Amino acid sequence: MKPQYRTRAADHATWQRVLLMAGAVLMLAAIAWSLRPASVAAAEITVYRSPSCGCCGNWVEHLRKHGHKVTVRNSDNMSRIKMIAGVPDALQSCHTAIAGDYVIEGHVPARDIERLLAERPRQAGLAVPGMPAGSPGMEGGAPEPYQVILFSSDGKQKVYARY
Repeated sequence: MKPQYRTRAADHATWQRVLLMAGAVLMLAAIAWSLRPASVAAAEITVYRSPSCGCCGNWVEHLRKHGHKVTVRNSDNMSRIKMIAGVPDALQSCHTAIAGDYVIEGHVPARDIERLLAERPRQAGLAVPGMPAGSPGMEGGAPEPYQVILFSSDGKQKVYARY
C-alpha cells in the first residue's frame, strides 16, 4: 500500500480555508457585538439614600452586579431630594437615583432601567412605590407582586413592567 502524502499546495489551501472561516466567525462576532441592544451598556447611576437604610445598599449592589457604575450620596433630607427630582408622592420609596436624564425611584430592577435607557421615552422616570418584598434589594420572605411605573413630569403614569 502506497502512503498518501499531501502536497504543499493542498496544505496551503487547507490553511486558507481555516483562516477564511476564522475571519468569518470573527466578523460575525463583531457584527453581533455592534448590534447588541443599548440596554447592555453600563449606566452611570447616582443613588441618593438615607445612611441608615440597609435595603438601599442591597439595591446598589443589585445595580453593580448588573455592571452599572453607581455613586452613592447619603442624605438626611430625602424628602427634599424627591421633591427636587419631581417624584410624585404616591410613587415614593426609600431611595432616589438619577440614571442619565431619568429619575429612578425605589427598588426598580436593573433590567427595567436598562430598557428605559435603551428606549429613551419622553418621560421623567421609573418608580416602584413602597418597598415590595421580592424586588431587588428586598429579597427574602415571600415575594409579593409589584409594578414598575413609568411617570411623566406632568403627573401621568403607566405600568412599565409587572413582577
